[in-house]
Amino acid sequence: MITGRSTKQGTGISAGKDQPEYQEAIRLLEMNRSDLLRLGVQPGEMVRIRSRFGETTVRCREADLPEGLAFLAYGPAASELIGGETWASGMPDTKGFEIEVEKAA
Repeated sequence: MITGRSTKQGTGISAGKDQPEYQEAIRLLEMNRSDLLRLGVQPGEMVRIRSRFGETTVRCREADLPEGLAFLAYGPAASELIGGETWASGMPDTKGFEIEVEKAA
């Protein structure tokens, strides 16, 4: 998984972090269609994501990403999955870490 800023997150923040557009943008996991099919998940459904640091539940959608790669915009949900080690850089690892994804009950 990788995290970063998304376009919808960027436009949503101008309306405010408490607004629905921004909140939806930071709680949306993007995945390749093949990965969604393999997991038995339809776009728009809720998924549980686990990393070695924590877990969170977000909505998913299909995106033009390589198989095996997922994207989640920076925000509280992403922070649940990212460790605190910064390796003296001031920024924790936010790219290329392993996650498990399953359909939320």
